[in-house]
Amino acid sequence: MQEIGKMLVVLGLVVTAIGFFLWKLAGKTPLGHLPGDIAIEKPGYSFYFPITTCIVISIVLTLIMWLFRR
Repeated sequence: MQEIGKMLVVLGLVVTAIGFFLWKLAGKTPLGHLPGDIAIEKPGYSFYFPITTCIVISIVLTLIMWLFRR
């Protein structure tokens, strides 16, 4: 049971560090404005869906989780 607690604490610290990193570099990274992200703007209406950004984040998280399992 202690192993699960330690793992959750480490995972929480990693997520916090990643969140802080992304927060500080939010305007400097291309995430959210990659080619393939859907943006529709009309008068009085705008829609934005970052599909490519979601795929990139999914791949990165998959690789990180794969490394943790090894």
